[in-house]
Parts: sequence; structure tokens; C-alpha cells
Amino acid sequence: MPRSAPPARLAPLALLLAGTLTAGVLTGCDGGVHGTPGGSGLRDPYFPKMGNGGYDVTHYALDLAYAPDTGRLSGTATLTARATQDLTAFDLDLDGLGVEKVTVDGAGARWNRAGHELTVRPHDDLDEGRAFRLTVRYSGTPKTITDPDGSEEGWLPTDDGAVALGEPTGSMAWFPGNHHPSDKASYDLTITVPEGLEAVSNGELTAQRTADGRTTSTWHTAEPMASYLATLAIGDYDIQRSTTSSGLPLYTAVDPAEAAASRTVLARIPEVLAWEERTFGPYPFSSAGAIVDREGDAGYALETQNRPFFPGAPDTATLVHELAHQWYGDSVSPRTWRDMWLNEGFATYGEWLWKEEHGGDSAQQTFDEVYAHGEDDDVWSFPPAEPSSAAHISDSPVYVRGAMVLHRIRQTVGDTAFAGLLRGWAAAHRHGTADTADFTAYVGKSAPDKDFGPIWDDWLYGDGKPAEPGS
Repeated sequence: MPRSAPPARLAPLALLLAGTLTAGVLTGCDGGVHGTPGGSGLRDPYFPKMGNGGYDVTHYALDLAYAPDTGRLSGTATLTARATQDLTAFDLDLDGLGVEKVTVDGAGARWNRAGHELTVRPHDDLDEGRAFRLTVRYSGTPKTITDPDGSEEGWLPTDDGAVALGEPTGSMAWFPGNHHPSDKASYDLTITVPEGLEAVSNGELTAQRTADGRTTSTWHTAEPMASYLATLAIGDYDIQRSTTSSGLPLYTAVDPAEAAASRTVLARIPEVLAWEERTFGPYPFSSAGAIVDREGDAGYALETQNRPFFPGAPDTATLVHELAHQWYGDSVSPRTWRDMWLNEGFATYGEWLWKEEHGGDSAQQTFDEVYAHGEDDDVWSFPPAEPSSAAHISDSPVYVRGAMVLHRIRQTVGDTAFAGLLRGWAAAHRHGTADTADFTAYVGKSAPDKDFGPIWDDWLYGDGKPAEPGS
């Protein structure tokens, strides 16, 4: 984007019994303090109530229908998961939509709502290690969520449909789940919209049919995906399908109003991907592409998995940045939101390397320019590995000073070793998660004869502007 703790107690019994009887199932969860409930948050440093403890989701099957004229979304989410502890109850994140029915392994389950927490008590307790299937039927008007930094995410209505964007918390606005990047899963998404509209998501389009004035499309994402990278774009799009010279399927969806302005830069997707494969290693997913909506439909581009989202025609630098995220952020995802610089620092440095190899300034020249004039961009306001609050996880230090950390590593180990490090890091955590400690340990093991202490102390974690390198 160009932006282990003890489980929490469940809601008191009196509140949990405030539900109504539906089909003989009490819509409450008498969790209290007894039993072994999963945590209602993962204690993320910036979003402590996001995500949930006690289970791991392996697959989401989402069956959705959207009516743009009323703004109503209805859906059934089926989650395949595994209990990571004995569970008498567990939570999901779902903000704003109404829940109609919950089942676990086909049996009706008790449930309760408190804020964005959906607490579920299965009919039978779940033993640690047990695989289970959870189904939630829900509907309503999805929310647009305002982030701590003032930007908007979640479900964003547009003139011809809607777009769903999830970084960092917006995915809970349109489907229930374990909405934290540390829990990745595969996805199947089926979406029904009025005939004449397209519905574009991650992965590959595996089926599409039109009947009775409605079109139903099914998208399959086989590789693990953090929920904040899931997207759904509904509207009037020009669709282009092609393949790269290596056989990688490309799928682009472009609003007709942006088609002419975006044609030239989108035609460079194969070229950019080929360069990034040479630089970062094998492309980590089974398809690629882009979604280009109208300018103003969102306030930022986002590295949604397989096909980044752009509000208006992107320039080449933004395309390079968002496609670089397919390696750094999408395949190697942050373990917590404190680790955002591992997404944005790498993608920003990818822009620097592209310029260096395509007739622009060298990365050293870019580094020097930032160092000399960085005060204007507030680059030194906090260390990249420790944003000052949730409102600042997408600020300049995370992007630009994060890239400067990588350049300092390159200066220390040399170009050849650094090229190996870029590829090796992406390979070591392919389709997984990592934090800053993993990265610093990896760098240290890759070059055990080098001293990286000053880089970590001054550039990664240090306050203020570090001394000029070599001074």
C-alpha cells in the first residue's frame, strides 16, 4: 500500500443470555470465565482486538450476493479451521452485518455479538487439534470503516457497484473471520450480482454463469492469503485476459473511464513481473493482473493478492511498488502490524532498484537525496520498526526509512550478497509470515562476518536522524 498473551474474558453471562430463541438455538454464549474459550484478540501492538485465539483457519468459502441499488449484501461464510487448544467457545471478527444463523460441523451453535466480536459456543466442545467447519449466515449493509489515519476501507460503494479493501481491518466489514495477517488461508468466493456487472476477486475465475437477470462468478485462491489482502470489486469493467511469456495467466479489470489512461502502463505488467522475478525470485502465485477503478473510488492503491487495486490509472512506479508486494507483504506477510516496514520498505526499495536499472537515479542517489532533504517528508519522526501509533503505520518512515535500512544492508554486504538476500528472504518465508526479529536474524546469518548492530540501532530502531553513513 502506498500507506503469546492470556485469552480475554468473554462477555458476562447476563449479556450473553440476552439473545432470542431461533429454531431452538439460543443466540447467546454463556462463556463467562469458565471453560476454555479462545482469545477475543491476538494482542497485536496496534490492533489488539483484531484476530482471535484458539484456532487456525485453513480455508474460507464465501457465497455472497450484492444488490447495488439497495446496498444490501447477503452471504454464507463457511470456514474450515483447526482448534489449537481445547475450545468451549471462540470468537470471529465481523463488524456491522447482521448474523442469522451459526453452525459448527452442521449443529446449531449459540452465538453473541459485542462490538465487532462474534462469539460462538459450539454444541460440543472442540478438542485441541480437531478440524471443524463453521458456517455463518449473515446479511445487511456493509460498513465503510475509517482507519486511525483517516483513510477509508472495508466496503466502499461506488457509482456502479462497490469495492472491498481490507488493510488493516476492513475485511471484517464484509465477511466473518480471523482477521489478522498471522492467520492465512485459501479462499473460494462465489458472488452473485445483477446481470451486466462484473465481480472481480483474487485468484482465478473458475466459473461464471448468467440466469434470471443475475450473474454468478466463482473465484479460487489456492495459495495462503491474509484476509486484509482479499478483495471484491463490483462494477462495469473492461476485462482483459492474457498470459505472460512464461505462461502466467493475467487478468485485468479496468473501469471504462480509465481504460485509455491505463492502457500503456498495464501493458508493462509482464515486463515488470519478469524484472521482479529476476530480482526477487520466482513469482509466488498462480496468476497476476490488476483492478483499475475510477479515480476517487478509493484513496489509495493496495496490493490485493494476485491483482493489485488502483484508484485511477497508475504510473509505472506505483505498478512496480504494488507488484513487488506480491513477494513482500502478500507471500511473506507481516506477523503483526508493527512489521509493516517489511512490506513497505521492501516495495519502496523495489521502486529504487527499478529506477536504477531503467535509466533513472541509482539507489545510492535516491538514498542521498532522501538523507539530505528527508526532513521535508518527516522521514525521521519515528523508527520504521516502531511506528508511534496505529495512525502512523503507513507513514513515511515505514516506507522511505524502511527502504533506507535495506540500502544500508546493501552497503554493508555488497551488491552480490544483497541480491541473494532479497531472493533468499522471499524464499525462506514464502506463503508464510515473519516479523522484524526474523529478518534481523536472517540478515545476520546470511553475513555472519558483518556487524549490523549500528544499522539496527540507528536506522531500524533509533530515534531521530542517524549520523550520515561513513561520517
